[in-house]
Amino acid sequence: MGLFDKIRGEFVDIIEWLDDSNDTMVYRFDRYQNEIKNGAKLTVREGQIAVFINEGQIADVFAPGMHELATANLPILSTLQGWKHGFNSPFKAEFYFISTRNITAQKWGTKSPITLSDQRFGMLEIRAFGTYVIRVNDAPLFIKEIVGTDGHFTTDEIYI
Repeated sequence: MGLFDKIRGEFVDIIEWLDDSNDTMVYRFDRYQNEIKNGAKLTVREGQIAVFINEGQIADVFAPGMHELATANLPILSTLQGWKHGFNSPFKAEFYFISTRNITAQKWGTKSPITLSDQRFGMLEIRAFGTYVIRVNDAPLFIKEIVGTDGHFTTDEIYI
């Protein structure tokens, strides 16, 4: 950690996520040492939900719009108060952005034919394939049960 990184970490944040991919479901906003400062601005766009994790627990869910955050991390002061923690604030927080739009054209299918025995037709080799759509309806539950602490969760990590 350099001095410049530490100084840059004292600035108030503008927290947002612009997604140009078609497969990202969850994105964790990377903040230097997870110290989101008081007065930070959060922009949540249509088709997104932001989940606020404070000290390891889900604290709030933010709908689309602009939000001003009130946290225990005051620029410079929280760093000085954290002298016993190596000048790092003990107040850790992070944001996970969850895409709430329909993610279409997800393919599924059998890798190889499945052999079945039928009384009428004898031995058969059957294949199956198709497409499906994914959409997150309950963002906190999705983080708790599926994503965990993964900072970049994509559709490739969903297995049917």
